[in-house]
Parts: sequence; C-alpha cells; structure tokens
Amino acid sequence: MPTDFYFYLLLGAAAGGLINGLAGFGTSLFALGFWLNVVPPVQAVSMVVVISVASGLQGVWLVRSSIAHQPRRLARFLLPALPGIPIGVAALAYMPVETLKIFIASFTLLYGGFFTFRTTLPKFERPTPVIDRIVGFVGGLLGGAASLSGALLTMWCALRPWPKAETRAVLQPFNVTVLGLALIMFAIKGAYTWDTLILIGLALPVTMIFAQIGIALFKRLDDDQFRRLIIAMMFLSGIILMLRALIA
Repeated sequence: MPTDFYFYLLLGAAAGGLINGLAGFGTSLFALGFWLNVVPPVQAVSMVVVISVASGLQGVWLVRSSIAHQPRRLARFLLPALPGIPIGVAALAYMPVETLKIFIASFTLLYGGFFTFRTTLPKFERPTPVIDRIVGFVGGLLGGAASLSGALLTMWCALRPWPKAETRAVLQPFNVTVLGLALIMFAIKGAYTWDTLILIGLALPVTMIFAQIGIALFKRLDDDQFRRLIIAMMFLSGIILMLRALIA
C-alpha cells in the first residue's frame, strides 16, 4: 500500500486516541476524518468503534472511583439508552443519516458557539432525573442511527457543575457501552474481515499511546477548564460533522 495510506491510518489513530484521552468522547469524529480518505465507510466505522472502546476503557479505569461513587447517576442515562440503540438502528431504514447528521451538526454549532464565547457558564445544580433519562434515551437513538451517542449527553453534562471526574464518569462509560454494543453488531454482520483486523492491529497501539497523552493533559485541567474544553470540542465537532455531511 502507498505511504500516504499508512500516514492517514496512523494519524487518524493518533487523533482519535488523543481526543478520547483528553475529553472522553469524539474519537469517531476525529479518526474518521482521516480514515475515510483511505478506506471504505463501513470498514472505517467498524475500525473506529474498536479503537473508541479500547481507548475509552482507559478513561473508564481513570474515573472508576467516581463511577462507583455515583452509580445511580450513570444508570439514569445508560439504562434508557439501551432500548434506544436498536430503535435507532431500525430508524435507519426510514430516515436519511446525512439529514440527521446535518441537524446534529447545526445544533452543536449553535450550542458550542454560544457557550464557548460566554464569560460565565450556566449551572444546573438541581437534580433532573426525567431530563437525564430523556437525554440517555436520545443518546441511544443517535448512537444506533448515526454513531453519535455522545453528542447530546456531552452538551447536557457540560452544563452541570459537576467535578471533571464525575462528568467523565458519566460520559466515558456511557459511550463505551453504547459503542461496545455497536461493535457486537458489526461483528455479527461480519464486518471484521482479516484485512480489517490487520489495520486495527496497526492503529490500536498508536491510539492507546496517544490516549495516555490525552489523559495526562486531562489531569492538568481544573473543573471549569474541563467544562469549557468539552463545550469547545462540541463546537469543533459540529464544524467537522457539518463539513463531512455537506461534502459527502
């Protein structure tokens, strides 16, 4: 294969790992931006699911004590997401995925752009169990329909005044679980051919190394810096998603 093939492969692996380690989401958006240049879409998505789960597990281990401290909070989001995943997959037959991506991209651009440039961030301090469950369910729908499980959840968590470890203790296991189920679906459909497994084997070590670099940077952020980071990342993700949807 040509040199630029491996350049895109490893650069996507590095970008996906770094952002996963730093923010706890966004692996697919950043890795696919490179991989879709050199491999077919289905193969690229099936690969990115693997590196998302693998690098995400490092982040889950990082905040394991926060997960154990607030298991009910995570359950409020995660349990409603589980039935949403197959519904989202089924909705693919009736709803154009590109239209959904443009809608999500527009929403994240407005959200990220508005809050990125505010001097103060809102703080929803009171418990909101009903909204949490709705957000979780819609996250499952978006995960099944367009591999965007973390979009709405990240926006909602960024507005809560939780410490960064508690925010990540919701985002990371949520995404790992939803994408882990997607991985199983890909495997059942036979997406992981020998060629795909070889590419994953080349990309995965790079992803894991750069995820550790991202985690090291995450540890240096205070709680407010982390909230602003994930809001800014939503803005950047919206730009990337919009460009990809319009160019495709």
